[in-house]
Amino acid sequence: MGEIKQISHWRLLFKVNQIQNWRRLQSAVSSSRLHAFLMGLFVVGYAWLAFQLFSKGLQFTSSFPGLGPVLIERMIFLLFAFLFFLLLLSNVIINFTNLFRNRETHFLLTLPVSHQVIFRWKIFESGILASWAFLFLVTPLLIAYGETYNSTWHFYLVTPLFIGMFVILPGVLGSWVALFLARWLDRLAFQVAAMLVIILVIVFISSWLQPEIVTDEMLETRVLDVVDRLLARTQFSLFPFLPSYWVSSGITQWIEGAVMGALFFGLVLLSHTLFFGYIATTRSGSMFFSSLSAVNSRGRKASLWRIPKIKKNSQFDFKPKLLDRLAKLFWWWSKSDSRALIVKDTLTFWRDTTQWGQSLVLLGLLVAYIMNLRYFSHRLTSDFWVDLTSYLNLGACALNLATLTTRFVFPQISLEGKRIWIIGMAPLGMKRTLMTKFLFSTAVSMIVTMALVGASCMMLSVSVERMIYFILAIGVMAFTLNALALGLGALYPNFREDNPSKIVSGFGGTLCLVLSFLYIVGMVGLMAFTSFWAFGGSSSLVFVFGCLGFLIVSFFLGWFPLRKGIQRMSSIEV
Repeated sequence: MGEIKQISHWRLLFKVNQIQNWRRLQSAVSSSRLHAFLMGLFVVGYAWLAFQLFSKGLQFTSSFPGLGPVLIERMIFLLFAFLFFLLLLSNVIINFTNLFRNRETHFLLTLPVSHQVIFRWKIFESGILASWAFLFLVTPLLIAYGETYNSTWHFYLVTPLFIGMFVILPGVLGSWVALFLARWLDRLAFQVAAMLVIILVIVFISSWLQPEIVTDEMLETRVLDVVDRLLARTQFSLFPFLPSYWVSSGITQWIEGAVMGALFFGLVLLSHTLFFGYIATTRSGSMFFSSLSAVNSRGRKASLWRIPKIKKNSQFDFKPKLLDRLAKLFWWWSKSDSRALIVKDTLTFWRDTTQWGQSLVLLGLLVAYIMNLRYFSHRLTSDFWVDLTSYLNLGACALNLATLTTRFVFPQISLEGKRIWIIGMAPLGMKRTLMTKFLFSTAVSMIVTMALVGASCMMLSVSVERMIYFILAIGVMAFTLNALALGLGALYPNFREDNPSKIVSGFGGTLCLVLSFLYIVGMVGLMAFTSFWAFGGSSSLVFVFGCLGFLIVSFFLGWFPLRKGIQRMSSIEV
């Protein structure tokens, strides 16, 4: 009887959220049909473009006699191995926020609903939030993979079953890791240890990803021996106990006609999914409640929450901390109330471990990528490939910047919650609040990305004048992307949600990501075709018009949403 009630409660939560999401979608479509049409067009265009690119790439690789199938198979194994670890990391972060930093979770605990049902619903919700981008990415690839090998119709029916079982395992494992980390994540010693571990992992990945040096004498001998040496560093993707190995083996063997082998790996994947899924959905509720109780009852250290002393004249004796003293050094940059807002945002960001943890991982991956560019640049002998690589590097840094602004800048207004009315009534005002947030986020992201672009250009041995050109370009992009993210965040706020992942997954966050992607692709393409140095060079007049077009588009794409966002927030009522 209790199990029937749990199932009915879970179905009730599912139905309520389904109705809410459907109404939000209808409201978004009815409020702006143009935005909905552009988003739908982007989804369809991305799927078609990704399919075409994957199809052309797989056909080109398969054209190598004898080596093509081997390279494609290894790329499939490597792709799913990396995606498994990325899914696991995403599930850990989203589950931690959804289980322990969510008002809805605390509200559900006050209802006559068992802890197991709440945990079951939250890991289901977190799994969807963490996996939709993975499904969006891998679907065109698998369709192109099937078309390259002329697979039969049942391949497109079996593959979704493998993928569906595959995404469940990192969701379950991520929820358990989140339950363990919840007891330690807010402690300063654990945070310092986690940062050191992440730095060590980045150093290890950077050294491990160093490519194998292949000389001309080696190429003149046996090609297969050279390929084996080049693929030696991808052996980890063939570890038989990884779920990515099971799904990759099942898909590749099914398309090769080895049905029994594919069924074997499918049953292995199914058995582990059912086993761990059963434990998570029926036996992990008590562990979730004990972890949540430990988090809510945990005391803070006196150094973090220092109670101010009261003087004899009944005034509080507030001693300025390190951030307050650093903020006073920028007396020329902003007023005292603006500096106080910056200190508040910085402390809020630092106290939310999931926020700075994600930013550290993203920047760490980018640093590892830049450190390995020096090995890649030595193999570029043609001017065409040097030019192409430099602009692709600029696009990669800009896309990483867009990821940071969409993930961290866009939710800033929504995370103020129903306390936003305090800002509206304060002497600081809504306009100065938004401008302060914009200038601070732009300054931080501009310093970081300009330094990374400069370092990557040095790794690629780019000329000094082109390096300056790229650094100035990424600085302009930082202005545009921050203004776009903050403006759209003010135009499409979600004050009822305190989970940044859910805020970003809404209509406004998706629109911000789409516009950022289109802007980066368009502007990098414009810079490449009108460049004075690259691809044979262009005339001075074309270069000047290209720079003017880049500056005009960048200014209006950032200024217009920011202006509309300020107008929207100035008249908002919460």
